Amino acid sequence: MKPAVAMQAHHLPDVMHIEQAAYSHPWTQGNFIDSMASGYHMPLWFEQDQMAGYLVAMRGVDEVHLLNLTVAPHFQRQGWARKMLQHLSEWSKERGAHHLWLEVRVSNQRAIEVYQAHGFTTEGLRRGYYPLHLGQREDAVVMRLQC
Repeated sequence: MKPAVAMQAHHLPDVMHIEQAAYSHPWTQGNFIDSMASGYHMPLWFEQDQMAGYLVAMRGVDEVHLLNLTVAPHFQRQGWARKMLQHLSEWSKERGAHHLWLEVRVSNQRAIEVYQAHGFTTEGLRRGYYPLHLGQREDAVVMRLQC
């Protein structure tokens, strides 16, 4: 499934609504604005008139780094993440990427399983990568997909 459109500023209210509903530590609107200004790959997916999800990916010389993949809570467990990852894999290959990288919270077992089912392997751990509450930090699992 192809994304409907590339994220633009007028999509940000809906994106922020989903981001805040999906995460305990959501990206800020500024994170999305900066990503758009940097020219990152930011496709959106819709089911009829409702935004189902989006991703943010940064292209490097011969790799792509997935920075954010979010499925709206009411569209989760319907195969959207799989479709979005398939799109990103194809997009990455078309641009000559050899690897697709990501970090995911160690506590996000559901996402880790989705990534593993798509072929990602665990490559390491980033200690204290993600913020938690009251100044604590959570480790990130570093995962890679060979394109």
